Amino acid sequence: MIFDAAAAVLRALPPESAHRATIQAAKIFAGFLPQPGADDPRLRVQALGLAFPNPIGLAAGFDKDAQVPGAMARFGFGFVECGTVTPRPQAGNPQPRLFRLKEDRAVINRMGFNNGGMAAAAARLRARARHGIVGINIGANKDSADRIADYRAAFEALAPLADYVTVNVSSPNTPGLRGLQNRDELGKLLGILTGERTRLSLRQPMLLKIAPDLDAHALDDIAAVIGEAAIEGLIVSNTTIARPATLRSANAKEQGGLSGAPLFEPSTHILREMRQRTSVTLIGVGGVSSGAEAYAKIRAGASLVQLYTALAFRGPGLVARIKRDLLACLQRDGFATIADAVGAGVKK
Repeated sequence: MIFDAAAAVLRALPPESAHRATIQAAKIFAGFLPQPGADDPRLRVQALGLAFPNPIGLAAGFDKDAQVPGAMARFGFGFVECGTVTPRPQAGNPQPRLFRLKEDRAVINRMGFNNGGMAAAAARLRARARHGIVGINIGANKDSADRIADYRAAFEALAPLADYVTVNVSSPNTPGLRGLQNRDELGKLLGILTGERTRLSLRQPMLLKIAPDLDAHALDDIAAVIGEAAIEGLIVSNTTIARPATLRSANAKEQGGLSGAPLFEPSTHILREMRQRTSVTLIGVGGVSSGAEAYAKIRAGASLVQLYTALAFRGPGLVARIKRDLLACLQRDGFATIADAVGAGVKK
């Protein structure tokens, strides 16, 4: 596939330069990309009050400023999540801040929510052709004196323009942000945002994105809070601050969040644990690079699956390959649809 060949060329560039070039290329060539063919009906997913043509989504972090959601949907994604977007523009952390771990099929990033701010993202979302499911991921500015107020402002500006909203309190690259996963702070935050949703008469589902570095007590607290707040879903998980002993790359000791293949097992473990604790819709993300791995997330309780890091290593043709492999997994195990397989590997 020509786009996979182009991806191989981009990998010769420094990682952040390659990312910028990819976004620019998607903007330039979006109108020339063919619309993807209809997905096999067995891949359709009804979740969050939305009808997804297939369960494979593009995770937040790729299209931070909502520049190319339509272009990325044309590669066959069932949905695209933009962001993380903060109220005010911010440059993020000093460069270099993005590192490939080629030998480990992984990436470490300490980007720090670099983005153009909610006003610019809102203008793009408002102007986009409303085709495909697009979510928006919101966060707080690094120097904010009131982070909960930041989430409220971003929610008010962006939620009406997206199909769902993700509240990101789990990035390891904004100091203190993960503290918002604590029970009292999280309850306050989600209570304010659900109240804001009611005030604005919005129906957009709300999801919480959590870290993979949480113990059982923290998972219990999160399950309790999301039940009280009545939000619709969880994204499991963000990047990890852990460094497995198996890492081989010279970049393995860089600071930041680790994504890619080493994240697959810990994120799937947390996904399975949350499936046992809650009945909300789960989106599994972390280390997915094949249909078998997407299927494992689904069997662990995910109704939907996201990827990003593997796309950088394997190119956009990966999406079609994953969907083909998913169908083979369903047929092998005797499931008629994706929905039948959700949670099949989790003890009741």
